Amino acid sequence: MDKYGSDKPDLRISLIVQDATDVLADCGFGPFAGNKVKAVVAENFTGTRKQIDKLCADIEVVSGQKAYYFRLDENGELVGGIAKFVQEHKDAVVKALGLKNGDFVALAAGDLKTAQKTAGVIRKAIGNSFDGYMKKECYEFCWIVDFPMYEIGEESGELEFCHNPFSMPQGGAEALDTMNPLDILAYQYDLVCNGVELSSGAVRNHDPEIMIKAFKLVGLGEDDVKAKFPAMYNAFCYGAPPHAGIAPGVDRMVMLIAGEESIREIIPFPMNKNAQDVMMGAPATVTEKQLREVHIKIVEDKKEEDTE
Repeated sequence: MDKYGSDKPDLRISLIVQDATDVLADCGFGPFAGNKVKAVVAENFTGTRKQIDKLCADIEVVSGQKAYYFRLDENGELVGGIAKFVQEHKDAVVKALGLKNGDFVALAAGDLKTAQKTAGVIRKAIGNSFDGYMKKECYEFCWIVDFPMYEIGEESGELEFCHNPFSMPQGGAEALDTMNPLDILAYQYDLVCNGVELSSGAVRNHDPEIMIKAFKLVGLGEDDVKAKFPAMYNAFCYGAPPHAGIAPGVDRMVMLIAGEESIREIIPFPMNKNAQDVMMGAPATVTEKQLREVHIKIVEDKKEEDTE
């Protein structure tokens, strides 16, 4: 996340994310104050002002966050965007980011996660929009490992599982007992190619004792685990051996091989934006007899009936 701004980076893109907090957080530019600042440097940049404006607009649409920029022109002067705020810190910024004449610097600010994700969008947008920053006609694979086990939920503000709650924490029971939950890593792994997650897997938390400890950290006791996940809990109580797995996304593999940008192009009957399968006519109305067969009953809302 710190280097690419994404947990599924497109390694065809040569750009990387750099931290500029120390040299820019106190430059006097409001959005940077008290925040993390991430920078993406594009060497020998030749984009026009119109292209830069479109780039920033596209980044905001995708990330929901504003992108900022400045350039170090051919004469070594800071120009464009927020250059006037950077001017007093020019030497420190040039040194910290390793800038050379002709470089374009795109910036993101916010809390750590927001700045990282926005910088990831910036990196991808520049790589896709301008020549010279992305290799073509190739496949770049990578394994993503050491996922955090827990995170603080953006909406709840409480400790939550970051990805798969049934993964084995690295360090097992000892890690759960002695470490800060936010420092615990999970045995999880993703296979990524060209920025697309092809396969995802994990080592299963097969030990009921460790499972209970893992769930207690997010506020779920043993009774909650037994009630919510009885099949898995009961099965592991019989002594399941250590095991792991991975789920390949064949549709995404075909998409990459076919050179398409969306899996909708290689799925025989893709759903539309309303989650309807037009070819199959689904979802569709079912009869009362069909509902009875699967023990489902549709109950009308009494309030709606009274209103009518």
